[in-house]
Amino acid sequence: MAMRLLVVDDEEDFLRSIVMRIELRGIEVHGVTSGTAALEYLQEHQDAVDVVLLDIKMPGMDGIETLRRIKESHPSIEVIVVTGHASQEFARLGRELGAFDHLVKPIRLETILERIAAASRHNSSSDSR
Repeated sequence: MAMRLLVVDDEEDFLRSIVMRIELRGIEVHGVTSGTAALEYLQEHQDAVDVVLLDIKMPGMDGIETLRRIKESHPSIEVIVVTGHASQEFARLGRELGAFDHLVKPIRLETILERIAAASRHNSSSDSR
């Protein structure tokens, strides 16, 4: 089964670029520009996402609140939090809320692909228990 990814980032140029580059690798990917849009997408497509790549710093609902709500309503979805600021506090808080991993921008595409593959494998092994 192919991996299915949701990318959440308010920087539209980054979002378009990363979605296009990931699609070229054969991964099913959808992008949204806010935490609210991410929650709406997950509600409408409950079984269409294995991993979420989630920006922390967003206007309105930030990534921490979005992560909290994703894990409340979709605990089996793995979430990788992304920030433009190397903050140990965000990393710690993300782990406490159930994030699979965290990345700091700028991020090489190969690193993103490795981490989402690891999260997807973890998700699959958790589902089979």
